[in-house]
Amino acid sequence: MFISNAYAQAAAPAGGDPIMTFLPMIAIFVAFYFFLIRPQQKRAKETRAMLAALQVGDEIVIAGGIAGKVKKLTDNYLDLEVADNVEIKVQRAAVQLLLPKGTLKSL
Repeated sequence: MFISNAYAQAAAPAGGDPIMTFLPMIAIFVAFYFFLIRPQQKRAKETRAMLAALQVGDEIVIAGGIAGKVKKLTDNYLDLEVADNVEIKVQRAAVQLLLPKGTLKSL
């Protein structure tokens, strides 16, 4: 008496437009490409170029925050002078930042 009858609805037409079905996924992929993938690839390319251009005498900062001057370069390692007559050996991949010349003297 207080409850009304519930009837099933008609079935939706099968086989809608496949492009419209995948359009949200395509839009998400495009957004990921432009906001995440592309900037990361650009940053990695700049880092590879910076590591390849390292020379003796460059002033750098490594991943641990240690700043110093490059004294010797090999394929995978470099000797970094962090103070007078104090050198440490670090991997080239640990280099984070190339400083302008003369920065260490002002610190």
